[in-house]
Amino acid sequence: MIAARFLIRPRPYDHPDATRLVRALFDDQQQRYGYADPFEADPASYTPPHGLFLIGYLNTAPVTCGGYRTFDEPTHTIEIKKMYTVPRLRGLGLGERILTALEHHATRSGAQRSILETGVRNAAALALYTGIGYQPTARYVNGRDPAINRAFTKRLTCSTP
Repeated sequence: MIAARFLIRPRPYDHPDATRLVRALFDDQQQRYGYADPFEADPASYTPPHGLFLIGYLNTAPVTCGGYRTFDEPTHTIEIKKMYTVPRLRGLGLGERILTALEHHATRSGAQRSILETGVRNAAALALYTGIGYQPTARYVNGRDPAINRAFTKRLTCSTP
């Protein structure tokens, strides 16, 4: 069973496994949309207490990732970023496990709200986010193409898994 062999581990954003998966996300977005956000980011923004980056391993292979970073301290809002699962393992719930682990950690760290963006052509991501309670919201990043980008928000509570 996949659950028995799947482990989630925190890793620095610049860890080789994170770099490999985030680069694959970049390539996927380039292919899907013709452009992508840069994969380079400040590793400190994904380090507690400002954020967290998680890698999911199937056996010892890095197969999924995601992170969060503080978006707005006064409103206790975090932003989910860099969610990715290798194509051959999509649809097995691994991304949801990463996302719920991120939400749980963020809530324990004081976050009350989560925001994220995805593209209209990523049906799996749209289904994942809406399926676990994310609601459409206004764009929060200037310069995004409203025909492609979709923004979502979710209230985080202590009962968030």
